Amino acid sequence: MKTLTVRVPDRLAAELEAESRARKVSKSDIVRERLDIPKQSSPDVPRTYQDIVDLIGSVQGLPPDLGARKKYYLKTTGYGRKRPR
Repeated sequence: MKTLTVRVPDRLAAELEAESRARKVSKSDIVRERLDIPKQSSPDVPRTYQDIVDLIGSVQGLPPDLGARKKYYLKTTGYGRKRPR
């Protein structure tokens, strides 16, 4: 096992210390547990994707390759060009 030194805010250090005393385990064990949590419970799909999954494909009339050729389509519509006032 490798050793890693980390600086934490006083609030977090106090929280680790209190949990360590309450559970009668080392602070290192608590930190290791907390670092392992995301690895165990990470979803296969990012949260932002989950938020918009019901919108995907809901707009009619768009080109099927819009995701791959967005710069091309933006240029053809004139997006980003200076317009006269």
